[in-house]
Amino acid sequence: MNKIRLYWHTLRHLKPVQFYGRLWFRYSRPRPDLSPHPTLRVLAGSWQLPARREPSLLGPEHFVFLNEEGHLAEVGWVGEARTKLWRYNQHYFDDLNAEGAEARGEWHRILLARWVAENPPGVGDGWEPYPTSLRIVNWVKWALAGNELPSACVASLAVQARWLMRRLEIHLLGNHLFANAKALIFAGCFFTGPEAERWLRTGMKILTREIPEQILSDGGHFERSTMYHALALEDMLDLLNVLRTAGAAIAPENSFVGRQQAQCAAAWPALISSMVSWLKTMSHPDGEVGFFNDAALGIAPSCASLLAYAQRLGVEQGADANPAWMAASGYARLQNEAAVMLFDAAPVGPDYLPGHAHADTLSFELSLFGQRVFVNSGTSEYGLSAERLRQRGSAAHNTVVVDGENSSEVWSGFRVARRAYPSVAQVDLQESAQRLSASHDGYQRLASPVTVSRAVQLESAFLLIEDELQGECAAAVAYFHLHPGVQARQHSDGTLVLRLASGQQLSMLLEGADSVSITESTWHPRFGVVEPNQCIAVGLAGRRLLTRIEWSQQ
Repeated sequence: MNKIRLYWHTLRHLKPVQFYGRLWFRYSRPRPDLSPHPTLRVLAGSWQLPARREPSLLGPEHFVFLNEEGHLAEVGWVGEARTKLWRYNQHYFDDLNAEGAEARGEWHRILLARWVAENPPGVGDGWEPYPTSLRIVNWVKWALAGNELPSACVASLAVQARWLMRRLEIHLLGNHLFANAKALIFAGCFFTGPEAERWLRTGMKILTREIPEQILSDGGHFERSTMYHALALEDMLDLLNVLRTAGAAIAPENSFVGRQQAQCAAAWPALISSMVSWLKTMSHPDGEVGFFNDAALGIAPSCASLLAYAQRLGVEQGADANPAWMAASGYARLQNEAAVMLFDAAPVGPDYLPGHAHADTLSFELSLFGQRVFVNSGTSEYGLSAERLRQRGSAAHNTVVVDGENSSEVWSGFRVARRAYPSVAQVDLQESAQRLSASHDGYQRLASPVTVSRAVQLESAFLLIEDELQGECAAAVAYFHLHPGVQARQHSDGTLVLRLASGQQLSMLLEGADSVSITESTWHPRFGVVEPNQCIAVGLAGRRLLTRIEWSQQ
C-alpha cells in the first residue's frame, strides 16, 4: 500500500505527454539515417569564446569525471565499470571547449576519431538523447572555435542530428528537452539546406514553448536548482552566440525560423541579463552558488566564467548582488556588511518535474566575513543509493525535521510524492533590519498534521531564526550544518561557540531547546567528493525555537 501511495502521489502530477511520450520512447525503434551530410554553412558572424569548464582529459584516452579517473583501454565506452552518469560525461566531449583545450588539440582529434569508429549509430549510452545533444553542441562549438572537425565526424554529426529528431525527450521535458532543442539549433546553424532548416525549425518551436515556462519572471530556472540555473544560463548564452555567428542569412525573414531569430535577437539579451542577476543573487561572497536542490560545483562552468561569457556577448551585467526577494523563484538574499544569507521559501520545483528536488524547504545558507558558515549538504552522486536519498532528505539541510520525516517525500533517485508547498507571510528587506517569514505544509500529511513556520531577521551583528510548529508531534529537530572550515563546541551554560577558519568566533544562543548535539557529518561540494564537517542538531522542547547567532564586527 505504501508503494501504491508513493506512485499515486508521484504520477498524478505528470503531464499526459509524459505518459504517452514514455511509451513512444520505449517502443519506437528508429533506424539511423546514414545519408550524406548537408552542405556546411558559410557563417556571417564571429564566434565568441564560450564559458569554460575544468579539463576532464588527462591524456588522449585518459578521463576524469565526477572526481573519478578512467582509461579508455580499461573501461571502454560502455559497460558496468563506471556509473551511468560517468558514462554520460564520457560521451559529452566537454573537454573540447574546456580550459586550456587548445593545448590538447591532438588528443581531441584522436578521441573524436575513436568515438566515431567505436560507437556505431544508435547503439549504447552515447546515443541516448541527452549525451547526443551535449555532444552535438560541443563538436560544433569546437569547430566554430577554428578547429577542423574530421570528415568522419562531420558525417556523424548529421547522423546524430537526424537520430535526435526521432528521439526527443518529450517524456522527460525540462532541461532534457531544452538540451535537445539547443542541439538541433546548433546542427541547423552548422549545416545549411532543407534538412538543416528542419532541425532549426524544430529546435525553435521547442524553445518558443519552453523558454517562457522554464525561465521565470525573476530570471530563475523553474527547477529551482542553482546548478541547473547555471547550466540554463550557459545554454542561453550559447544559443545567442551561435545565432549571431550564423548571421542574418540563416533563414528568410518571412520564414518561421527567420522571424524567431529576429525575435530572439531582440528579446534574449534582456532575458539573459535577468538570469545573470539571479545567479549573482544566489551566490556567496566566494563567487559560487549556494546549494539548493541538486547542486554541486564543477558540473556547470564557474560563475566567473559565465559572467565573463555574458560580458563578451555584450549582455548587461547589472549591479552587484543586493538584498532581494525573488518572488517567482521563492528565494531570498539577505545581506549586510558582514553577512550574506540565502533563504529557501521555494517550491521543490515544477509539479510535473521535481526530479532534482531536495526536501529542503525553509533551509538557508549563511556566509560571514566572506566565508561559508552554514551550508546545505550538497550533491555527490545520482542514482538509487541510500546516500543519494540521505543527501536529498530534510536532515541534510538547515531546516526543521518533524517526527523524523522529510518535508517532501523524496524517493528513488529522482522521484517526489507528496511535497511541501511554501507560503510567504512577510518580506521586509530594508537596509537596517531585514526580515522574512514563511511556512510550509509538508507535514500536513502526518497522522497529526503540523505546519512549520520560520522567521529570519538579519541585523548588523546578529541573525535571529525563529522556528514555530502549529500542531502536535512526537519530536522536532532543527539541523544546522557547518562548513568544514568551521568548528563548534558547547559551553557548560549551553551556548555554542563557532570558530571560523580565519579565527573569528560566533556565538549561537538557543531558546526553547530540549537537547543539543554536535555530530560528525559530511559535506559534498562536488560530485564524488566527501568532506567531513559538523552538524548541530537541536531538539525542540515545545513548539518554538529561537536561535540567535551573534558576531563581532571587528
